[in-house]
Amino acid sequence: MVYVISKNGKPLMPTKRHGKVRKLLKQGLAKVVRREPFTIQLLYDATTYTQPVTVGIDIGSKVVGISAITEKQELLSMEVELRQNIKKLLLKRREYRRSRRHRKRRYRKPRFLNRRKKEGWLAPSVQCKVDAHVKLINLIAKTLPVTKIVVEIAPFDTHKIINPEVESVDYQNGVQKGFWDVREYCLWRAGYKSELSGKKGILEVHHIMPRSKGGTDNPSNLIVLTSEEHEGIHKGELKIPKSKLKKVKILKDATHVSTIGWYIVNRLKELFCVEVTYGSTTKARRSKFGIEKSHKNDAFVIAGGAFQERICEWYFGKYFRRQNRSLHKANPIKGGIRKLNTVKEVKGFKRFDKVKYNGQIGIIYGLRNSGYFDLRTLSGEKIHSSAKWQNLKLIERARTLILERREQCIPLHLVEGGVSCAGF
Repeated sequence: MVYVISKNGKPLMPTKRHGKVRKLLKQGLAKVVRREPFTIQLLYDATTYTQPVTVGIDIGSKVVGISAITEKQELLSMEVELRQNIKKLLLKRREYRRSRRHRKRRYRKPRFLNRRKKEGWLAPSVQCKVDAHVKLINLIAKTLPVTKIVVEIAPFDTHKIINPEVESVDYQNGVQKGFWDVREYCLWRAGYKSELSGKKGILEVHHIMPRSKGGTDNPSNLIVLTSEEHEGIHKGELKIPKSKLKKVKILKDATHVSTIGWYIVNRLKELFCVEVTYGSTTKARRSKFGIEKSHKNDAFVIAGGAFQERICEWYFGKYFRRQNRSLHKANPIKGGIRKLNTVKEVKGFKRFDKVKYNGQIGIIYGLRNSGYFDLRTLSGEKIHSSAKWQNLKLIERARTLILERREQCIPLHLVEGGVSCAGF
């Protein structure tokens, strides 16, 4: 599928007439404005007739599903991975700032409460996901003549996830009722002894999934250990049994999805006609039409898809950070010398550039001054850990959002009776 923009920059209907597209490009009547999804802009006046296009969004904490459809066919299908490293990078930046303050102003007190939270403020890790959804829709609106957007809101009941049998007043009678804090509850639950060995002594509460990796203070993520066992686990001498790991319930993603839904809807309402649907409706429609569950398929159903011709290709995308702006490493080497933190550019290549190597397209994840690069696919699989720069061909400069076209197999009962894409 080739996406088309008019001479004035307005999106038109896409086309499958690849021969005509090649002819226009060769004659200088069109130019390529985007590689993925492949989009051209006409350099002559043409008719601007369009059909109504509905976009369905399956919002997510880790992966977003997108589908754009008309009455007869699907025009675009996407799954995009969101960034999960915002909190980690902010904590790292805080450590850099604290160490710098200590080096340069040893006796200066930290200046707390110097930033006031505005109304509607979101944590950076959540705000980043809201912005990513809106940016994705703006990209699609520049590619297709979007007339309506349907967003699935998913308010998760985290109490019911933990205890499926909870009802009415039971919501007020949680397992921690009557205890001062979660630590006291965990000690009582363990019978004031280690849950690993049954020993008594100095007891400590350990996070099974570290908070730095998304773990929470939920009791299912906490285990009571003796001080010796706790130290042994952090040193790698002891391991937590799999039976305990299986009981851990990380509700961070469910909480994020519940939080960002209406923020996304309100942001999009400022620019588009927006409708809201719910997960129960999507599930019922997906089961009715026998559509396999996935983020892009859910988005197809959310947009109102049922018997439309499914597109035979889809786009996998991933959000990346910009270049690392810190100049030096945190820990100095001998002599108090601080090494440079990162190499910005080598031989004209930068981190996260899309390149071609031995016929395979990949992303530069790491680079060295010597001109050798760590190449991986967009999904993260290794292509080559030390590819020489002379063997690389630049395909696309680094962006915050990188897309990759992929083929998909559609069941026959979903494509019968379909029609081809409209031309321009």
